Amino acid sequence: MHALNVENAVKTYRNTKRVVTAVDGASFFVNDGEIFGLLGMNGAGKSTLIKMCTGLIPPDGGRISVFRHDAVTEREIAKSLVNISPQETAVAPSLTVRENLQFIARIYGADKLAAGRAADEMLDGLKLAERANDRAGKLSGGLMRRLSIGMALITKPRLAFLDEPTLGLDVVARHELHRLIRARKADCSIVLTTHYLEEAKALCDRIAVMAHGKITAVGTVDELESLSGESDFERVFLKLAGERLEP
Repeated sequence: MHALNVENAVKTYRNTKRVVTAVDGASFFVNDGEIFGLLGMNGAGKSTLIKMCTGLIPPDGGRISVFRHDAVTEREIAKSLVNISPQETAVAPSLTVRENLQFIARIYGADKLAAGRAADEMLDGLKLAERANDRAGKLSGGLMRRLSIGMALITKPRLAFLDEPTLGLDVVARHELHRLIRARKADCSIVLTTHYLEEAKALCDRIAVMAHGKITAVGTVDELESLSGESDFERVFLKLAGERLEP
């Protein structure tokens, strides 16, 4: 079964001078239990596409479904199966680590007792139990990213979007989050955006490259290398993203 199916998705915006097409007929699917990379240069349309996939904005054309539930006509069902860890962490700095997790669990319908249990389980899984009562605003960047991912996963989504989850982290913190992401693959499908190409290469089962609102290629690393005729993954990405390559 496909966790996510995007068929000819379109999103346009009108400003005072012209109509801007942010997503232009994008099509791809994510398998159940897959880590799927969504790569593109800044302005490629990734953020708009993610907003459509998570039900934050409707597509102007095409169809998006989450585990066969239409993101428009069955929006509430589809949204209940999805969560997102945004690029800008949504952590409440004045709350403790445990309170942040409990807060999200309560928003998604858990009672106080169930939210507490879920928070404790997530704290153990994130290796944050020793920091449970610390104010979130006092955490290091790596720990705050870890908490942000935990807040996305505490609702036990079947599909999670991790938007630049390791942005700005040092090597040790990045590798710890890689471990966490791999561990969660058994419980949910993951769509990962990143500008760290080696990260995408190491974590993702398949990768889609996006440029100018379009999906230009989808495949495994080996398939993308074969398609592009390049062996260095940075050159693979740049070529598929339509960027000019120097010899």
